[in-house]
Amino acid sequence: MDEHSLDRPTRQRLVVAIRFKPGGETYDFDPAGMQLRPNDRVVVETADGSALGIVATTPYQRVVKHPLDRVVKKADARDLMREDRGLQRDRELMRTVLGALGGRTDQCKLVKVEGAADGSKATVYLAAEERLELRDLTRVLTDAVRTRVDIKQIGARDAAKEAGGLGVCGRELCCSSWLKEFQPVSVKMAKAQGLALNPSKLAGQCGRLKCCLRYEYQTYVELKRGLPDIGVQVESVKGNGQVIAHNILTQTVVVRRGDDGERVEVSLDDLVQRRPDA
Repeated sequence: MDEHSLDRPTRQRLVVAIRFKPGGETYDFDPAGMQLRPNDRVVVETADGSALGIVATTPYQRVVKHPLDRVVKKADARDLMREDRGLQRDRELMRTVLGALGGRTDQCKLVKVEGAADGSKATVYLAAEERLELRDLTRVLTDAVRTRVDIKQIGARDAAKEAGGLGVCGRELCCSSWLKEFQPVSVKMAKAQGLALNPSKLAGQCGRLKCCLRYEYQTYVELKRGLPDIGVQVESVKGNGQVIAHNILTQTVVVRRGDDGERVEVSLDDLVQRRPDA
């Protein structure tokens, strides 16, 4: 074995990141010398055969520890037409599966059906709060679509990701457009940002707390650190009193003066010092 062979498994290679659906995971492929740009549609080799993907990055160098599948070509009109036919088959499968579910739709929600390009199987995505009994359901759906059926039970957040749609902000849902994985979101994050604890305002399309509550949470936490706590006594050029509210973004506090009960907005520069509670 020559000394250079030891470096081969971890040598630098030119790779391109490909995803197979908006907001999905990216996978490294060999660009095969092609000039590729983000959002180009390409045909790639996979373990399951050829597939149509979306370029997520321009080709770049990185350490590769395993063999890469390669990009076959840029997608042409015929490839896009085959994709359209596949989507039409999936819509027909979805209607068939929905009819086969019948009264079971009160226990679960049909989110999506994906058929294999060669018709060898169909993957059915069902959303349900409680665990489903999949054995009998798989048999029923297999009889209905006349091919092998794989059922994947998913949660409310994954269901919204698969279904897609627009948020109240007017933009495509983060989870279905770019968000790769879900992070925990808590009511504490809404409180830290001074948001009204109204479930209809805080819930996303999935019925859970909006993922975007995380985005500015840490910024609010950092900004709040410099403000005196609510309830403490402070001295300021506008009068002495108790802090009763924060204006985090403007870095001011509302103080109820002790001598006349008047509320005044005080900046950090206006504070003389904080007094211990009487």
